[in-house]
Amino acid sequence: MEKITAKAPWLDHLVGVPAHLDYFQGSMYEAVEKIANEFPDQVAFDFMGRSTTYSRLIREINQCAKSLRTIGVRKGDKVTIAMPNCPQAIFMFYAVNLVGAIANMIHPLSAEKEIEHYLIASDSVTAITLDQFYDKFERIRAKTNVVNIIIASVKDELSRPVRAGYMLTEGRKIQKIPADAPVIRWQEFMRLGNHCFYNYKADVKAEDTAVILYSGGTTGTTKGIMLSNLNFNALGQQVIATNPMFRPGDKMLAAMPLFHGFGLGVCIHTMLSQGGRCILVPRFTAKSYAKLITKYKCNFIAGVPTLYEALLRLPSMEKADLSSLKGVFSGGDSLSIELKKKFDEFLKEHNAKVQIREGYGTTETVTACCLTPVNRAKEGSIGLPFPDTYIKIVEPGTDREVPYGTEGEILLAGPTVMVGYMNNPEETAETLRHHADGLTWVYTGDLGVMDEEGFIFFKGRAKRMIISSGYNIYPAQLENILDAHEKIHMSCVIGIPDSYRIQAVKAFIMLKPGVPADENTEKEIMDYCRKHIAKYAMPKEIEFRTELPKTLVGKVAYRVLEEEEKGKRIVQPKEESNAG
Repeated sequence: MEKITAKAPWLDHLVGVPAHLDYFQGSMYEAVEKIANEFPDQVAFDFMGRSTTYSRLIREINQCAKSLRTIGVRKGDKVTIAMPNCPQAIFMFYAVNLVGAIANMIHPLSAEKEIEHYLIASDSVTAITLDQFYDKFERIRAKTNVVNIIIASVKDELSRPVRAGYMLTEGRKIQKIPADAPVIRWQEFMRLGNHCFYNYKADVKAEDTAVILYSGGTTGTTKGIMLSNLNFNALGQQVIATNPMFRPGDKMLAAMPLFHGFGLGVCIHTMLSQGGRCILVPRFTAKSYAKLITKYKCNFIAGVPTLYEALLRLPSMEKADLSSLKGVFSGGDSLSIELKKKFDEFLKEHNAKVQIREGYGTTETVTACCLTPVNRAKEGSIGLPFPDTYIKIVEPGTDREVPYGTEGEILLAGPTVMVGYMNNPEETAETLRHHADGLTWVYTGDLGVMDEEGFIFFKGRAKRMIISSGYNIYPAQLENILDAHEKIHMSCVIGIPDSYRIQAVKAFIMLKPGVPADENTEKEIMDYCRKHIAKYAMPKEIEFRTELPKTLVGKVAYRVLEEEEKGKRIVQPKEESNAG
């Protein structure tokens, strides 16, 4: 059989993009410091109207690193960062790297039980979050090994006039933290660095684990993905190499969240390690996103398909001038051919000279490792592999490559491949496999096709998963949580169509004998879900069933429920719109 591995075939299609790059061999902090030495007065990021230069960024990171050392954080320790896209999160992320610790990135809106799991699984010694999430952390800290909780506030990084407005609106909603609360407030924390005079910079190597991000892994159970300095630095260089129109000072709208590989890897680290400027968006809405694109004349924007769908419907975008755009990237979920056509037309009508470019990747490779070239798109394709990135299509679960045009499992190899899953050698061995070609391959569980020119076409997911607004939701995880409820005998979770999120969660529940299938039971279950399930993964609908369909081997036949739901929504479109 012919060998069809796509070996970064950028040279065949895109002049000026090298097939191989010389990767920076330092830490993430050192990559940013190098840029700061080159462009000290250039703006590194903007936050709610306030700009921070690269020289201030480095000063704040070093002060933060000294403070971490003062409270006892050492090389190899885990520090949990549960923050939106704000300055303190950026300072802390790189300070953790500077002292040789590992940044454990989690969603600040995670449910209490999830936060507890992340803190215990990572064995975090320190955590930082916002004042509005203090209660969740305080309720669970005694069950963890966290010694210090650092509390930041959005208001601390605002200019005086903006702060006044914030305190009259959003700030008023935040519950006051008791004066004697066992926490270190951000400004007090930063002052602690004044007591550290030397020996706070660790010897950090490119291959050292630097970040933990979370994903479902191949089984749908939450896994901590360990990523190295090289993984992030290589990604930054690859993204810029595949976008030769980038110039230092170009602005990226950083709305994708920090706990997501797309947000942290592309929107933040790629920009800061390559001399770009991040427009930080702490709380994302399509309306705020649209406003910032035009206000800052952004050059690059990145988002999930639901974002682009929402922008098409916004009246405020009608007269927007998008001529400043150099790159528009879509990832996190499949971009339909129809939506691409609509958004490309929208960009053209608003003076943009670019089209939306789809990419593909997994958290096991930080994020994107494949992108549509600037000058050549193929309908339905997710593009070509990045420089030094290899993709092959195999018979699922094997190392046998299939011919061009044949569907199989997508395998990835290259400099962004993870170190492994935290404390999970079995799952690591299942996902990372060494082949006779000398490369370590990620078995993605995704299905795809490669054509003769190396273009990849995503066909679906071999593993059971719901994607809602770009977030991966694993039904097996939600079913485990639901089944643990004292009134639930069995559950089955599926994805249902949603006009905004593409998919939403629906739970089918068999109650234990004698439990009434009424509104009170539904409310009790939903209250339980809010405590144990992240907001983005909450069931939109619950349906009680006396029986659930079974397969021949006795498993719940979730595909039968999916087909039932599909048929119901085709036959009764009015009911669907009323339910939404």
